[in-house]
Amino acid sequence: MEPSLTRYWWVLALRGVLAILFGVLAFLWPYLLWVVIVAMFAAYALLDGVFAIAAAFTGRGLAPWWALLIEGVFGIAVAVVTLFWPEITGLALLYFIAFWAIATGVFQVIAAIQLRKEIEGEWALGLGGVLSVLFGMALVIWPGPGALAVAWLIGAYSIAFGVLMLVLAFRLRGATRHARRPQGVPVP
Repeated sequence: MEPSLTRYWWVLALRGVLAILFGVLAFLWPYLLWVVIVAMFAAYALLDGVFAIAAAFTGRGLAPWWALLIEGVFGIAVAVVTLFWPEITGLALLYFIAFWAIATGVFQVIAAIQLRKEIEGEWALGLGGVLSVLFGMALVIWPGPGALAVAWLIGAYSIAFGVLMLVLAFRLRGATRHARRPQGVPVP
């Protein structure tokens, strides 16, 4: 297994924790002004984009580095546009989030397919990508629910995605420990 792939497992774990925190905040504060949701989404997309780019550069030898790089640049671009035009309507932001989720999901599925060559357990990233695509498609198909329903949908998606990123991160961490253990030494 590629050492750099498992060495930076914590980047995926941090992405997962950020996604879970974002999701919990969306559940706790559903009635706050839409501006708060806009700011929370922009901050999440920015941080997620930065960590995706970090994963692309630190994961040398990881085949789909370019998919992570594109995903990260796209996430940062979405965050910047969201921050500079906070007056966009709820529906426009809803579509913005939907297309971001679909694009991110597609690149995560591509990365999971490539990752399959490196480790077992890539299913978490692939499932996270499929979840992102389904979430984005649901927002496009059913844009009518109120801000409360959208906040809960975003929160549920974010928590589920974060959990899947944590599963993948700890599988990578476990692979690192397994690789360092000499043959025939039992696991404590």
